[in-house]
Amino acid sequence: MTGARVREPLLLGVRHHGPGSARAVRAALDAGRPDVVLVEGPPEADAVVELAADEGMRPPVALLAHVVDEPGRSAFWPLAGFSPEWVAIRWALRHGVPVRFIDLPAAHSLALRAEDDGEGEGEGQGGNGERGGDGGEKEGVRVDPLGVLAEAAGYDDPERWWEDVVEHRGTADDAFAPFEAVGEAMGALREAYGDGGHVRDLVREAHMRIQVRAAQKEFAPERVAVVCGAWHVPALRQRTTVAADRALLKGLPKVKAEMTWVPWTHRRLSRASGYGAGITSPGWYAHLFGAADRPVERWMTKVARLLRDEDRPVSSAHVIEAVRLADTLAAMRGRPLAGLTETTDAVRAVMCEGSDVPLALVHDKLVVGDVLGEVPDAAPAVPLQRDLTRLQRRLRLKPEALERELELDLRKETDAARSRLLHRLRLLGVAWGEPTASRGSTGTFRETWRLRWEPELAVRVAEAGVWGTTVLGAATGKASSDAVDAGALADVTALAERCLLADLPDALPVVMRVLVDRAALDTDVGHLAQALPALVRSLRYGDVRGTGTEALGEVALGLAERVFVGLPPACTGLDADAALEMRRHVDAVHQAVGLLGEFGPSSGTGTGTSAGAGAGTGTGFGARAAEGVRARWHSVLRALAERESVAGVVRGRCVRLLLDGGELGDEEVARLMGLALSRGSAPAEGAAWIEGFVGGGSGGGMLLVHDERLLGLVDDWLCGVSEGAFTDVLPLLRRTFSAYEPGVRRTLGELVRRGPAGRPGGAGDGIGGAGGQVEGLPGFGTAIDPTRADAVAPVVRLLLGLPTEVGAGAEAGAEAEAETEADVVGNGCVGVAG
Repeated sequence: MTGARVREPLLLGVRHHGPGSARAVRAALDAGRPDVVLVEGPPEADAVVELAADEGMRPPVALLAHVVDEPGRSAFWPLAGFSPEWVAIRWALRHGVPVRFIDLPAAHSLALRAEDDGEGEGEGQGGNGERGGDGGEKEGVRVDPLGVLAEAAGYDDPERWWEDVVEHRGTADDAFAPFEAVGEAMGALREAYGDGGHVRDLVREAHMRIQVRAAQKEFAPERVAVVCGAWHVPALRQRTTVAADRALLKGLPKVKAEMTWVPWTHRRLSRASGYGAGITSPGWYAHLFGAADRPVERWMTKVARLLRDEDRPVSSAHVIEAVRLADTLAAMRGRPLAGLTETTDAVRAVMCEGSDVPLALVHDKLVVGDVLGEVPDAAPAVPLQRDLTRLQRRLRLKPEALERELELDLRKETDAARSRLLHRLRLLGVAWGEPTASRGSTGTFRETWRLRWEPELAVRVAEAGVWGTTVLGAATGKASSDAVDAGALADVTALAERCLLADLPDALPVVMRVLVDRAALDTDVGHLAQALPALVRSLRYGDVRGTGTEALGEVALGLAERVFVGLPPACTGLDADAALEMRRHVDAVHQAVGLLGEFGPSSGTGTGTSAGAGAGTGTGFGARAAEGVRARWHSVLRALAERESVAGVVRGRCVRLLLDGGELGDEEVARLMGLALSRGSAPAEGAAWIEGFVGGGSGGGMLLVHDERLLGLVDDWLCGVSEGAFTDVLPLLRRTFSAYEPGVRRTLGELVRRGPAGRPGGAGDGIGGAGGQVEGLPGFGTAIDPTRADAVAPVVRLLLGLPTEVGAGAEAGAEAEAETEADVVGNGCVGVAG
């Protein structure tokens, strides 16, 4: 080392996560060859620092510290491949030099963070604020010191300023010159922004000075290298006494903390992600650090490859022109090399044709990126994490930072096991996967998940470790506890459904006992109606997943009976909003009863009255119990449909459900509609009845199109509404008819405009049975045109899968096929105009 630093440690002030700083640190360590390397970070990491040299360790990674008794209280110290601290650690391990961490211990910083959640909240920096923003405060705002210097020099990128002003202009003979210049600049900034910034910084720096003195006693002072945030360099040079520093550390709160390595991502290094680390472009910095030469040319090649993968026409000429433009912009702006600003402007102009849409893709995939680090198996981990890792490998579910969809077929053993794992993790609050709608299939045997592993999920796993040492045991314990603490009845039924999805046989009896108790005490019909559908949906898992659901069937029947008894009085005296909510409850119960009736006959004997415990014998949810459930529900619907005190929207929906189920004939439906729309009824109630009958996405529009009498009743009623009342009912009608498809609305308008003579059907047609010929409509004739009908026949035969010609070998079926063809052509081409 040079004579100016003979008896002083080598202080390397850096910008966290800066590739220029990382290269400068590597050059300084190569030149100085220290005997020990001290790094800003929690001393608890000394026990796991050797893992940084493991072949299985691939940055970005992070040091994770958490309170032993409260894993949710945690902090991260992220490190990328281009972080100066990571470069220093790897250099020391590669050269056999001891490496130690000298920042305030995590045991203190986690305790201080609990006292002051506002300091470093969400930053994951050991409670010490933003790693990339070590600095002082001015008017309560923490500053990035290198950012201040860059802004003063007219730069919008602190790393670009570092490279242009410090690294590129440094002398090749003195690798320490950049750090001396930065140290002087930080001294001036500390005078302007406050010597210690926050009181927490004073405590941290006191601990650092104590650790530096200890290293100087063990090694020669000039053989000690310190890698820390540039802001702390003046404080470490400050002449203070050991007693003064220890006085600052006296009485600090302390907790028991553990430290390990966890994977990190480039996206979590970006400030936009909420885990600010002082940088906005980790992907760009990784490229700068890894590019041996021609960084701009190599970057443009990456951009071109990405855009080509997205089917955008980008040629080699585009790449050449973009490089030239970026270099030209850098020269015009007085910069030694093109930076991210220049390359972005060049990409927008040349490769994206001035559009920010493809440029956003470049920013997301390259400038930020989705790189996920890896941690070796030797890293300390809670038992739950080890069990999860084992399951991930066995099921071939690799955690990835990039979001992807996973299609599962529950009939396959491996896919069913994957589903159980993901559902168990969701119960534990580890949201690795998010269920989504399956594409191309509505079967209950298929599931679709959207997977994305986020670094903070490692904290969730550690936090869930209090419930058990395995995923199954922890999920069972968590579900049992949630059942006891659940508030509403619907929450308990939803939890029962999740237990079945996750296949937790030991937790289900506990949930069922709570469910039975809550159902017996809850008198709110709305709560019961909300709980029944989830409970009945769970019955299908006995078929799909091989899970026993007999206890659920017994509880579901009892719950359904309570709904049947309490629903009629609950549907009276409702205002408009409450009536709409009750209509949704009626729809949900109707669907649940349909499923309940389907599962009943195939369930055999159940579990008797011990549904909550999942034990006992005797006749439970079986054929005998399910025989009357639908008939009982239909009687409730009929009572609601005929009771005038029930809200109109509920009465209309009940009539519609009975009609769809074949429980009401055409004449009876027309009678009930006539009563609801009579002149003696209030117009608002009539409009609500119509909304219940043909609204809510129930296909009521097509019902009116194909039934003359119902459409006529609605038309006559609406024509008879007074002008004042029409203004009141118009919003209800618009809400009802606006939900129809445009073609249905257009057809209804044409039918109403032409009046009764232009509507399909006749006096003898029933609901949905508009037969016969059509007169008076454009495009329809009075009779079949045989010539045009014969022209359609070959196409119809192809659609039906029939042979285009009937040969001698098919004479036996020719007559039946001809009859089918005649029916289709006759019904589909009635009255085609000649």
